Amino acid sequence: MRIALDTNRYRDLCDGDPETVTLIQEAESVHLPFVVLAELRAGFSLSRRGRENERVLQRFLMKPGIEILYARDATTRSFASLYRQLRRQGTPIPTNDLWIAALVFEHGLALYTRDAHFEHLPQLNLV
Repeated sequence: MRIALDTNRYRDLCDGDPETVTLIQEAESVHLPFVVLAELRAGFSLSRRGRENERVLQRFLMKPGIEILYARDATTRSFASLYRQLRRQGTPIPTNDLWIAALVFEHGLALYTRDAHFEHLPQLNLV
């Protein structure tokens, strides 16, 4: 399975959550949307353990099969389409999560998250 990690699941991985560790180990590839990277680093900037957290993140990113996903023109089109859908449904989600959804949809990945609002997008494959 090719998966994208949401911020909360990366934290679960760092906390040693057995289900998360197993899923990551068995995944064909693991993708980290740029927004997740930004959210993590924002948290690190406020933490006393920021430098250590950054070192752990860098080790994770250097592992085989780990890829950062960046927005492209196609991503902005997916973002706009998902935005329109959510607005019409009356179920908007936070902007950062909309970027994550757009990247996951664009790349045909499964999103590993604990955030229930992604369920408002039935076209996403959620783990």
